[in-house]
Amino acid sequence: MIASTELATATGPGPERERFLSDVLEGLSRPQKDLPCKWLYDERGSALFEQICDLPEYYLTRTELAIMERHVRGMAEALGPGCALVEYGSGSSLKTQLLLGHLRSPAAYLPVDISPDALAGAAERLGRRFPGLPIVPVCADFTAPLELPVVPGARRRAVYFPGSTIGNFHKLDAVSFLSRIRAECGRGGALLLGADLLKDRKTLLAAYDDARGVTAAFDLNLLVRANRELGADFRLEAWEHEARFNDRYGRIEMHLVSRAAQRVTVGGRTFAFRQGETIFTESSYKYGLPELQALAAIAGFHTEACWSDPRAWFAVLLLVA
Repeated sequence: MIASTELATATGPGPERERFLSDVLEGLSRPQKDLPCKWLYDERGSALFEQICDLPEYYLTRTELAIMERHVRGMAEALGPGCALVEYGSGSSLKTQLLLGHLRSPAAYLPVDISPDALAGAAERLGRRFPGLPIVPVCADFTAPLELPVVPGARRRAVYFPGSTIGNFHKLDAVSFLSRIRAECGRGGALLLGADLLKDRKTLLAAYDDARGVTAAFDLNLLVRANRELGADFRLEAWEHEARFNDRYGRIEMHLVSRAAQRVTVGGRTFAFRQGETIFTESSYKYGLPELQALAAIAGFHTEACWSDPRAWFAVLLLVA
């Protein structure tokens, strides 16, 4: 048995700073400049996101939590006894605590997160709540292929992927990602997937551009991180956050907008920005259920169950490999 305080590190290409620098240099070299949203989540970014989840405009967390509270017994029964629960993105663990509290004799809990601080916090919280449960933190980028530790005696591997993080993947990438999860689960393995559904534009835009400006601070923190960790010279006052809805792709987009013509240096390279030019930092696709189930089917899953809220704003799907 692996002690709850032991940290498993998945293999990856080089240290985190080098990967961050490589992604920034590559992203800022494109015609539409972009940065992977995974770099939003350093310690401060993770804390800001937890604040976002409590905002009145951000319906996603409370809607998904209400679904879990109403249907968690059926979810736990469907996952079965003795499963090893893997969670991609540890977060505040509220929904995870609820699920673990109803699972029958879980073999282990394996949180996977790119942020060591967020990972350690989740492992500590869950360790206090479930002192007899083996907890195996895995510090890794779950968007890349990884090899999860084997849990002796586990009857089934089940991945829990809440929060509609699947919406951050472009659709072809989402299929590839789901295919990797299927391979990591193995035949008969399960995926409990939370997904945000299509709804009116006003509600969607407000969720990603709140009145208090917390989402703006979260987005701009990416530039703060680049300055601190990569020696970049972004001037924060020269940038502003903007949320857009892209009708063609059915997604919310977060952009950092340059307020003036300017130049920015990162890693010894200089990048020019026009006034109004943007850095695309995050996309969040909003799905209809048939489309989401079709993508899962392409990846090798079939939908065993689906739970939603009365307004059909959010859904939690049980997918089986």
